[in-house]
Amino acid sequence: MKNIAHGGWFFQRAIGVSGNSIGTLNEKHLHAQLKAWMLEQGDLEEVPLDGYIVDILRDDLLIEIQTKNFSTIKRKLFDLTSKNHVRLAYPIAQERWILKIHPHGSSQPSRRKSPKRGDVLDVFSELVSFPALIREENFSIELIIIEEEQVRQFGRTRRGRMRWITEERRLLGVLNRVLLESPEDVWALIPSDLPPSFTTSDLAEALKRPRWFAQKVAYCLKHMDAITPCGKNGRSILYVCNLDQGG
Repeated sequence: MKNIAHGGWFFQRAIGVSGNSIGTLNEKHLHAQLKAWMLEQGDLEEVPLDGYIVDILRDDLLIEIQTKNFSTIKRKLFDLTSKNHVRLAYPIAQERWILKIHPHGSSQPSRRKSPKRGDVLDVFSELVSFPALIREENFSIELIIIEEEQVRQFGRTRRGRMRWITEERRLLGVLNRVLLESPEDVWALIPSDLPPSFTTSDLAEALKRPRWFAQKVAYCLKHMDAITPCGKNGRSILYVCNLDQGG
């Protein structure tokens, strides 16, 4: 696992978004802003390759930005990784601001900071779609820790319910970058105080997350061959790390 610096404070400017952009797909602007931020001199954008369109081509590295739903690009990543070096860039909102646009201009927009804070562990919620892929030498994941603004409007859902709906996500800043190139890098996200043999309950306690989330983490770690079942504690499966942890 590598922390990748990018300047002093990693990103100190927001890439502009017009004020009349509400109502578009809520991932479009965040995706576009991240791509603009990631581009380096000599990079190519929107490159056709092997039947797909790749976000960024940097020498022999393909960079694909995905803001959510890894399952939708599973086939694309497997196909591209079979012949190319591929990096999946995934933003995680450590800081989040909520901007509410009231219907019909009934009142001024309201803005507040959300108490919810994302962290690197959030990648496991999506990584369940293809945990074994991280074993491939040609594949890596870059976690981009960001500050974002969510623009919400009060409207009707597909089921006909009225509620606040996220219409757009805006990039306000990049706080850090973490590169995962191997199962060892992913295992490094796990707290070091985890017992040598552990259950998903132990994992949940170490992660300070619910057990259902720890079960997702264990699923990922097992399928990337980072952990192996080694017995049982009552009805719970015991796992042990089988990676070289450098002593």
